Amino acid sequence: MIYEEKTMKSEKIYEGKILSVRVDTVELPDKKYSKREIVEHPGAVAIVAITDEKEIVLVKQFRKATETVLLEIPAGKLEINEHPQDCAIRELKEETGLEAKKIEYILDYYSSPGFANEKVHIFIASELLSGEAELEEDEYIDVVKVNMDEALEMINNGTIKDGKTIIGIFMAYNKLNNNE
Repeated sequence: MIYEEKTMKSEKIYEGKILSVRVDTVELPDKKYSKREIVEHPGAVAIVAITDEKEIVLVKQFRKATETVLLEIPAGKLEINEHPQDCAIRELKEETGLEAKKIEYILDYYSSPGFANEKVHIFIASELLSGEAELEEDEYIDVVKVNMDEALEMINNGTIKDGKTIIGIFMAYNKLNNNE
């Protein structure tokens, strides 16, 4: 079976600071036509920072899209032509003040491929050095540290709801348990 859709026309309908939106007219495998609304995003990184005491570093912040405060692993948007690992190092420092002697790529995934092209690259950071956070002027973040078991329980009881955080914590848990 053919799964691909051929783009016949593409129209950008919004261009913002973080994302753009376009509407594509596509030809389906059965030769019919349909519209696809696509959110274009430059990609992001997320960092599971693990202290020497095996605590995971989380950031607590209000997210307007959900109208709630969420606990998340540190993360941020890729800049134009920025390598994901460089972005991970920068975002970890900006949001938490931490610098990692060791940073390791784990995986990347599409956050919501039904309507967005955003790819999130996840890293594990360890051998952390403390420093001062360098928050952007519109960021209000608290840093929270929890042990791995507590983080897993927070996922199970619904305290942690963010997808990248859930994926990152599970991947870090599996990696740590397979390396010990």
